[in-house]
Amino acid sequence: MSDDAPDSLIPYDQIVQEALRAVVGSVLGEVQAGGGTLPGNHHFYITFKTGVAGVEIPDHLRERFPDEMTIVLQNKFWDLNVTETGFSVGLSFNKISSHLIVPFSAITAFVDPAVDFGLQFQAAEVEDAPASRDAAQNDGDDDAERADDAPVGTSEDGSNVVTVDFGRKK
Repeated sequence: MSDDAPDSLIPYDQIVQEALRAVVGSVLGEVQAGGGTLPGNHHFYITFKTGVAGVEIPDHLRERFPDEMTIVLQNKFWDLNVTETGFSVGLSFNKISSHLIVPFSAITAFVDPAVDFGLQFQAAEVEDAPASRDAAQNDGDDDAERADDAPVGTSEDGSNVVTVDFGRKK
């Protein structure tokens, strides 16, 4: 391709982002349809922007994760409900039960380390300027401390990570 390629009037980047986020919805929908139990060794790291419109998390979590949060769906989660626009799930943090609502547009990464699969998305629009973030640690997830080390983005081990980032001319 040439550096002189004209800007597209078709929003390909947005279309691809929506399609890949639909993959996350399909996977979570399969888990919901299967009774909320993950098959085999599958487990998911889902990273999302906490300041995006439609994200609903308890205040104590928003204070701890003002910008971005990674949750782990593995052993202890409940009430997974997937809709066209997002999902909701129950998780425990420091032995406090919490209900989270996450629109697909807020998701920045989805990883299933059991099969070396990952998707990374462009950041969604955030309502407020974020501060710093802590690593999420769901109760009962042995791998939770590795949430920040999940194989997202570039991969040197040949894992199936898809990163979509369309550069725009300025």
